[in-house]
Amino acid sequence: MQHTAPGMSNDPLANKHQAWSALFSEPMSELVQRYTASVGFDQRLWRADVEGSLAHAEMLAAQGVIGAADLADIQRGMAQIVAEIEAGRFAWKLALEDVHLNIEARLTALVGDAGKRLHTGRSRNDQVATDVRLWLRGEIDKLAVLLREMQRALVELAAPHTDTVMPGYTHMQVAQPVSFAHHLLAYVEMFARDAERLADVRKRVNMLPLGAAALAGTSYPLDRERVARTLGFDGVCQNSLDAVSDRDFALEFSAFAAICMVHVSRLAEEIVLWMSQNFGFIDLADRYCTGSSIMPQKRNPDVAELARGKSGRVVGHLMGLITLMKGQPLTYNKDNQEDKEPLFDTVDTLADTLRIMAEMVAGIQVKKEAMKRAALKGYATATDLADYLVKKGLPFRDAHEAVAHAVKIALGRGVDLAELPLAELQALQPRIDADVQQVLTLHGSLGARQVLGGTAPEQVRAQIARHRARLAP
Repeated sequence: MQHTAPGMSNDPLANKHQAWSALFSEPMSELVQRYTASVGFDQRLWRADVEGSLAHAEMLAAQGVIGAADLADIQRGMAQIVAEIEAGRFAWKLALEDVHLNIEARLTALVGDAGKRLHTGRSRNDQVATDVRLWLRGEIDKLAVLLREMQRALVELAAPHTDTVMPGYTHMQVAQPVSFAHHLLAYVEMFARDAERLADVRKRVNMLPLGAAALAGTSYPLDRERVARTLGFDGVCQNSLDAVSDRDFALEFSAFAAICMVHVSRLAEEIVLWMSQNFGFIDLADRYCTGSSIMPQKRNPDVAELARGKSGRVVGHLMGLITLMKGQPLTYNKDNQEDKEPLFDTVDTLADTLRIMAEMVAGIQVKKEAMKRAALKGYATATDLADYLVKKGLPFRDAHEAVAHAVKIALGRGVDLAELPLAELQALQPRIDADVQQVLTLHGSLGARQVLGGTAPEQVRAQIARHRARLAP
């Protein structure tokens, strides 16, 4: 019994279209067909394949390699193929192995010899490299929009909360008071760097391999720069061997995606913590939560948890692609067929995750009082008291020691530093005056940090304005 991928024909006559069939004395076995075929997943490159082929054909005609009638036939045939694929009527054939041969075989069936002339001056090696770059460039542009939307969602959630106090943590211990807005803007900075990395990756993706042919270039008088201009590439790959074998652009994109998903994962982890009863800092809309099959009281932050988990998937794809490339001699090797599924899944996973995380963040409900109570638990203003003493002339190490004694006393009594009597604080350090009370308040601590990039509300509002201007349409 033969096995056929869904939506594909396993017509044995399709073997006659194989580019190497005249050399071989027996047909490829069904097992090898299924093992080596990529059309089940690389058919998503069809639009890029058609665009690249049309640009190549137009250049061949301009160079006199094919005639105007052939070009017209190719254009007409490709238009029909596009219509068939878009309508779901295109018969993808497993025996034709990949997206390139499937489209070429159909083109030849439609327009005859003109279809056979299309492949003049190129190889599937430079063709697939071009297709993947074209496809990835389009996906990069879509991801850039999603990254902007992710940043905007965080900025708009932050905007009303420049005075909302929460504990800032180090080692997951309460450290100093920060505003919720300031905390969120840290993630905006992360995603902004991701956007910069993505824009930089695009430059190296957007170079044209077509014209390198199998590996050594071609004897036909191709105008590679013309094709690059037609397809919107910034330039052409300068070494034919490197052009067909290079997958650095895929590795670099995957590295960007892995770093971006790590940032997503860190945010997702905080959302999981903040929503838990132990924190109670935020609430999520029901549409981003699930319940329990046995515990009726549960509201689980499954979207955030899954986003955190999917970061491992994307990081794994990066490791897989690096491993794929590490042992390959020049130039093209069949190993490179294995670059597409992890690359495709990386794009899909990152795009879906950014989209749903931005929507979820936009609907977060903030519980200000819970954040404030948590900030009061950990003696978050201890550093402010030490800074106060330094400003009164005490060396910082002596101030640090005096405040440590004050915290020890407060801990023993189960009270906050601000609740210790002034006389007792003065007994520890005579430089303390009545004005210490404003230093020991949470909002006083926020307001004191007026340094650029600090958590003072004025500084945070300035950062929100900067991000809004940067992210404006």
